[in-house]
Amino acid sequence: MKARLVRAARPAVVLLLASACQSTSTPAEAPDAPAGVVTWGASADRFGEAAADRGHRLVVHTSAGGRDPRIRLSNAFGNGPVTFGSVYAGLQKEGAELVRGSNRRLTFDGARSVTVPAGATVLSDPLPGRLPAASNLVISIHTPEAAGPATGHWMAMQTSYATWGDHTAEESAANWTETTGSWFYLDAVSVRAGADTGAVVALGDSVTDGWQSTSDKNRRWPDYLARRLQQADTAVKGVANEGIAGNKVLADGAGQSALNRLDRDVLSQPGLRTVFLFEGVNDIKAHTGVTADELIDGYREIVDRAHTAGKCVAAATVGPFKGWSEWDPEAEAVRREVNQFIRSGGEFDTVTDFDRILRSPYDPERLHPAFDGGDHLHPNDKGMQAMADAVDLKSLDCADPLP
Repeated sequence: MKARLVRAARPAVVLLLASACQSTSTPAEAPDAPAGVVTWGASADRFGEAAADRGHRLVVHTSAGGRDPRIRLSNAFGNGPVTFGSVYAGLQKEGAELVRGSNRRLTFDGARSVTVPAGATVLSDPLPGRLPAASNLVISIHTPEAAGPATGHWMAMQTSYATWGDHTAEESAANWTETTGSWFYLDAVSVRAGADTGAVVALGDSVTDGWQSTSDKNRRWPDYLARRLQQADTAVKGVANEGIAGNKVLADGAGQSALNRLDRDVLSQPGLRTVFLFEGVNDIKAHTGVTADELIDGYREIVDRAHTAGKCVAAATVGPFKGWSEWDPEAEAVRREVNQFIRSGGEFDTVTDFDRILRSPYDPERLHPAFDGGDHLHPNDKGMQAMADAVDLKSLDCADPLP
């Protein structure tokens, strides 16, 4: 198909409606990673009920800048097909209003609409033009046909917008009057960047997801990490946040377990250089009988699968949570044993000691009072920044994973 150039009023987004291949997968499979590097990501889960004739205007914050952005839409947890009748990408001006001239239609294998089967994902065609780093990209979708379970990300810590009917082409906020704190169907955005540009994907729970950080300010610890990477002399520029509140390493519940979603949420991301594993507190505090050895075995499986895929694995120690309702000395003993393995087990390509950064100097089983978001488990904005500041950025640019 011949490419058709569409010139925007502003040079920030110039879109070319061009044919490209799409890929699909079931939840158990990893979609083929497209060329490029992930600039934003959010883990998928079963989320509410799908609705026909519904519109969503989804605000996401990019990490790496680049050209030819693509998006990935997911129906991984649906039990029937979802039709996306129209999908647009633009830049946020304020609220649901877009920068004038920035909103352009996305296509899927050249078509203006696409139907995604249950359990599948779909990649858009690339939209030539530059998407800046650290910009608020807005994806507007309309689902004329949808029913059954929806796929999305519940705790976005970001205000997005909703409506009835198809208003995706509109740059005005007039018809986008409903607000939502969740992302629907969209689970990744990628760009084409320099040949050496890579990405890190954070695999975690509610601390990574950003609970107790300030909404709409991009103050989750992976956001602070992304800002550091943009300023650093390193090839790793992309950051995808694949945290799910309540998520566990070993057991499904709040989302599929880290083991069960590793391929789809993490290893499928384009440009992935390093998996950043920071998870385990929910396994420990749930009191389901999980032992340190069982959790360590789960970590080892993640490392083995990532290394087999040629990716490095960074890990972080599990932070303190004394004062949280599920804390007790038995859980604390498991946490300490797990952290000792993370620090000295030699399984990971690099380790960041979040426990040391976050703990109180007065009681090492508690969060530092200056970092406590109020519930004694989740760090506040200052704690999130301290975590990101503790990461050795050069260690994320890992070319040769441990055997």
